[in-house]
Order: sequence, then C-alpha cells, then structure tokens
Amino acid sequence: MSLSRADIENIARLARLELTEAEIPVYVDSLSKIFAFVGELDRAPTGDIAPMAHPLPGLAQRLRADEVSEANRRDTYQKNAPQVEAGLYLVPKVIE
Repeated sequence: MSLSRADIENIARLARLELTEAEIPVYVDSLSKIFAFVGELDRAPTGDIAPMAHPLPGLAQRLRADEVSEANRRDTYQKNAPQVEAGLYLVPKVIE
C-alpha cells in the first residue's frame, strides 16, 4: 500500500502533528515502506500453524505463588482522602 500526500496530512492532523513541507515526502516514503513490509507479512503462509502459549515447545510460563507480599496500608493511604467510608473512597456524583 502506498500512501499519498493527502493521507500523510490527514494522519498528521489526527495525531495533532505539525509537519513542514520538507517532512511530508519523508513520511510518505517511510510509512509506505512500513505498510509494504506489513503487507509482505500478511502473505506469509500461516494457515497450518497452531496458536501457542510459549515459543518453545513443551514449556510453559512460570507463575509465582499467589501470596501476600506486602502489608495492608489502606488506612495510611486513606488518611489524605477528603472522604472515606467503610474503607472506600467517596467521590462526588458527576452523572445525574
């Protein structure tokens, strides 16, 4: 896929970027090359490849034990809050 000058100007507007006249052709070329590379990846035959959870066969992610590692400091944190009740932060209603 090749991008045009108008495409780059639209992308820059959406991203709130201000590009100079000299930068636009550079972006046209660079982004067109990126899209072309992604297009090449799309053509790779992946239909017979099964999804995997780990790149090395027979291995799985090591998981740490689900244990409490820090003390509960909720009361300390809530001392600075303007309003709390039953361990919850109270906030003003903003939607009626």
